[in-house]
Amino acid sequence: MGVIPLDKASAALRRGEVAEVYYLTGVEEVLKDDLIGAVSRTVLDPAARDFNLDVRAAADLDGEALHALVETPPMLAARRVVVVRGIDQWRKTAKVWEVLYRYLEHPSPTTVLILTQAGDDSPDPRITAAAAHLVLNGLTPDQVARWLARRAETAGVEIDPEAAEHLRASVGGDLGQLAVELEKLAAATTGRITVADVTRLVGVRRGETVHDWVDAVLARDTRRAVELLDVVLERSGGTGVQLLMTLGTALVGARLARALADGGVAWGRLPAELKQRLRAARPPKLRDWDVECAAWSAAARRWNADELDGALAAAATADRSLKSTTVSDERGILVSMLLALPATRAAA
Repeated sequence: MGVIPLDKASAALRRGEVAEVYYLTGVEEVLKDDLIGAVSRTVLDPAARDFNLDVRAAADLDGEALHALVETPPMLAARRVVVVRGIDQWRKTAKVWEVLYRYLEHPSPTTVLILTQAGDDSPDPRITAAAAHLVLNGLTPDQVARWLARRAETAGVEIDPEAAEHLRASVGGDLGQLAVELEKLAAATTGRITVADVTRLVGVRRGETVHDWVDAVLARDTRRAVELLDVVLERSGGTGVQLLMTLGTALVGARLARALADGGVAWGRLPAELKQRLRAARPPKLRDWDVECAAWSAAARRWNADELDGALAAAATADRSLKSTTVSDERGILVSMLLALPATRAAA
């Protein structure tokens, strides 16, 4: 059937259109759980849900058990949903594959089968040919915003666009962490989640996010970058490695912008050129692409190519130090890196 975009599959479910077999691959387990929930809500009556939803680990199934599972008729309903998680756990030579392939040739009209595959292993071509295949990896910033809005709606609240953006800036792009924080916000607010709610309940004020720290580095504002370290590192879940991952992405973006400018692209055209490349690469866990492209373009004006190369090298050295089992002073390592950055020595 080919790969089906998540938005298209979700829209089909809202119309009540359900495939006989779904094949969910990719690394984003939260999105797999979301789709399983959406299929279950579409297919199953809440009153009969417990009788007609069967979730199993692939490792617990052999061929005979799989056959019985998918061919069992529904109870007091027209259809049932069967979820088999982690089919990558089956050995390549296991006979259970033969049972699955035979079933895919003639799936039961009363069973909706959902197969999940963990990690980034290549999808099975025989399954992709017979199933609705979704590759669930990272979302673009626009998709994250829509995902937050839909998840908030499911929880019975609305979230302001500004609040959603601040939540993403505060927590990062990890959908699991976003889901946990959104659940807390939905439980503690009535009707609508605002920026003030995010600030109060998540504990992150505007101007004090990881991205604000990165922006200070790119702006060569070393004093501000050092001050923000005390805030972002002390926050629950904040680590030096996570900070460096976000900074490294920004430095690579700025280096690309500088290369484009040095190659003849007009400064005014840089944001559009960078956004075009983001559309092609679709990297996950970024802010709004327009915001990112503007920040990278501005940084390219402040840093030359050699300085950016030196900054990337300094960040790599700090990353290795942070991952050493003998090092515990994350702040000291990051401060040393900031003071060593070629473009910040004068400002320091």
